[in-house]
Amino acid sequence: MSSTFAEEFPQHEPRPKDAPKALAGIRVVDFTHFIAGPFATMMLADMGADVIKIEAPVRGDEFRYYPPAHPEDESIGAPYLWSNRNKRSIALDLKSEDGRRVARELIASADVVAENFSTGVMERLGLDYKTIRDTNPEVIYCSVSAYGREGAFADRLGFDPIAQAESGFVSMNGYPDRQGVRALSPVMDISTAMMASNAMLAALVARERTGKGQAVEVSLFDNAVLMTGYATLQHVFTGAEPQRHGNTSPDTCPSGVFKAADKAFYINCGNNKIFNRLANQVLEMPELANDPVLADRNGRIARRAELFKVLDEAFAKFPWSHWQQRMRAASIPCGEVRSVGEAIRSAEAQERKLVTRVEHPDLGWLPNIALPFRFSETPVDDPRPAPRIGEHSFNVLTEVLGYDVEAASGLLERGAVYSFAGKDAAASTNRIEAAT
Repeated sequence: MSSTFAEEFPQHEPRPKDAPKALAGIRVVDFTHFIAGPFATMMLADMGADVIKIEAPVRGDEFRYYPPAHPEDESIGAPYLWSNRNKRSIALDLKSEDGRRVARELIASADVVAENFSTGVMERLGLDYKTIRDTNPEVIYCSVSAYGREGAFADRLGFDPIAQAESGFVSMNGYPDRQGVRALSPVMDISTAMMASNAMLAALVARERTGKGQAVEVSLFDNAVLMTGYATLQHVFTGAEPQRHGNTSPDTCPSGVFKAADKAFYINCGNNKIFNRLANQVLEMPELANDPVLADRNGRIARRAELFKVLDEAFAKFPWSHWQQRMRAASIPCGEVRSVGEAIRSAEAQERKLVTRVEHPDLGWLPNIALPFRFSETPVDDPRPAPRIGEHSFNVLTEVLGYDVEAASGLLERGAVYSFAGKDAAASTNRIEAAT
């Protein structure tokens, strides 16, 4: 954790106390792990759903241990914090009958069940959709898989970089004189999570209209093919494969990274009018705008190398602050090329309050990255840090399922249910109440 973190980022501003939550009253039982599934359910949690995360005892979600870890708790890594806020955690031994029974009881109380185990795992546990819909016919059951739950590839495991490679996404990115490159950001996991969240919300709306639950499935590979964008239909139209263009665009020009006297920036002239404004108002080079070839998008693409040389020489004469002011005034899409650290400390990020700090009852201040959606009437829930393994086990047993203290303590004693507070159920309850 940065030593200047508390000074650099503001404390989260609480939502209005009386404001309703979009998904208040919706319970999600969350069997997901790693990124795509947990990020999908976190979006529902941010909208006010009660998301109960089911984890394995002791170790929990393996994504907890992706670095860097919090210095006081190795099970609270930065990537895990990023994808699991506003959830409660109960740790169940699903290899035990008691653990599976508790899972079935939670599912019976759920509006939504989400899972991203390998194909066949939920069936072996007796927690698959066909089994549970008999006792909860209104449930929305969302499965996130690599290549679908049925068919010749249902047994294949999948991770984000594999999906990037197999979908054609890697082949499109990078420079033409070398192999394609993957995006370091888990763009396929994040976009799959967005698709899964949308699908679960749509199924909830459909249930309101029909009274029926349903199974929902989102495949990482299916989503990855979609994430190649309109290149798929361009290929179908022409038969040509997309080529790697580095930071330039095959469709618009000039589009790419240029260097001012002090730093790099990106511009994107998506049409002829924008280029005209760039030439006349920003560069004060009307000869470019008046050139009959350069005035047209296809002409600029054909003479890209020549045009970029002219622009490189012009932009190098003044610092970015000079060009930024002129391009903003002329409505030119442009932006400074930043590092991640520069981006989250930028004036834009501060204005939008994207990075804040939230208090943890034991670990002090923790960072929080806001989701991009905003609601005027049902603002998102105030962020609560991602839970520890089984942090809410005792609370879920007694509050959600109605177990008495003796029965809940017995499950903890037998190891069917695990709590990070160990066997001290009272201490666990007190810590939970303090945190919420």
